[in-house]
Amino acid sequence: MLVQATTDGPLRTGADTIVIGVFEGEDVAHDVGDGTLRALLESGEARRDFKHLAVAHAEGRRLILVGLGSREGFNGERARVAAAVAEGRARELSTRSLCWEVPHHVGEDVIAGLVEGTLLRAYRFDRYKPAPEKDRPAERLILSAHHEIAGAVARAALVTTAQNRARDLANTPGNELTPERLAAHAQRLEGVNVEIWDEDEIGRAGMGAFAAVAQGSLQDARMIRLQYDGRDDGPRLGLIGKAVTFDAGGISLKPSAKMEEMKFDMSGGAAVIEAIGALAQLQAPVRVLGIVGATENLPSGAAVKPGDIVRALDGTTIEVNNTDAEGRLVLADCISYARREGCERLIDIATLTGGIVVALGSTHAGLMCNDDAWAEQVATCAADTGELVWRMPLHAEYADMIKGTYAQLSNVTDRREATALTAAEFLHHFAGDTPWAHIDIAGTGWNGHRPYFDKGGTGFGVRLMVAVALRAGAAA
Repeated sequence: MLVQATTDGPLRTGADTIVIGVFEGEDVAHDVGDGTLRALLESGEARRDFKHLAVAHAEGRRLILVGLGSREGFNGERARVAAAVAEGRARELSTRSLCWEVPHHVGEDVIAGLVEGTLLRAYRFDRYKPAPEKDRPAERLILSAHHEIAGAVARAALVTTAQNRARDLANTPGNELTPERLAAHAQRLEGVNVEIWDEDEIGRAGMGAFAAVAQGSLQDARMIRLQYDGRDDGPRLGLIGKAVTFDAGGISLKPSAKMEEMKFDMSGGAAVIEAIGALAQLQAPVRVLGIVGATENLPSGAAVKPGDIVRALDGTTIEVNNTDAEGRLVLADCISYARREGCERLIDIATLTGGIVVALGSTHAGLMCNDDAWAEQVATCAADTGELVWRMPLHAEYADMIKGTYAQLSNVTDRREATALTAAEFLHHFAGDTPWAHIDIAGTGWNGHRPYFDKGGTGFGVRLMVAVALRAGAAA
């Protein structure tokens, strides 16, 4: 979808469908014809209640009137939701060119939200099953405002398009999106220095934890190293993503029910790749290193076995007591590598544990962090972007639970409790004292329940990580 901003009035844009929002206690800012929109409100067909829709026709255009609720409570997230419900109605009307009249006296968060909600709701993954003609989204989105908003609109469109690319990656089945093909996708990013390690190089480098996960598959693993330097100085942010392109659980085989969803187990890695690609397109003044561990986790005669002991990149020995707790093994070596490369702040993002889904559902991702100031920065950006996180505790008692019997660590605890927290403490061991945030997106990485998501991958984390990087760069 082509996205544009203009200071022309909506009727002068040539759009066939125009969306106008109205707040509680306010009237329509600019009516049309002989008072069509006011009459719609007075009749009760249109209301100012949040998300309420009504359609009128005037001056050869379709007009969608959207209730925005209270002005005081209208923020970026409410703008995303309002834009999503309007996009759905516009698609039912076979809209080809959609114009939003930007409400007066709103901030850039609302402007961005209107773009994001529209583009996220318009997304369709139709590579293997083309959408019906009647379900086609508009070809053009125009935001009409009295003042210049082109910069905010362009930034929001660029980052949201990157998020939709991450959704494409997540939705692609495992037979098509192998670790090798994910790496090839990353190599096509413009403005990013990309280096790829194959499975032999991973093993020779001493990444024994990562290599153990990969050894059961015929598909070679890849470590994807993405470097973007938008400035010569300042701290380097490390973004680490789990990209298990299909996770059958290894020898600790998962139940067959919904195993097809395990193609989504690379959602964290996809978010890292597309976030760094977006930062490069934005020419953001930041220094970022992305490390993505891409592999399959399958059972075979070559697969790592329960009880095997492996040695991680930093020398830590690990008992692999459950081969389905593989993501933390991949991330452990990637985190160690990012620290070795001089990253002063770290974020890892992964579909890591079912425990976080039990705790938080699909509304919040879990945030575990070893530094209060860093946690606050991540949580603030999460609130700004609507990619919400909820901080969960780290504690020495959780760390004790993943101490090994025959090795230094075990990749699982034998107690059926605090599974998301013990997984985080496992990763904490490798992050050490470097300010580090772990974001568990097992509940938010796919099948999101927001009005702007359909079934499938959500691309959760792209907007959040871009916001964190920009904030960190501005503070440097």
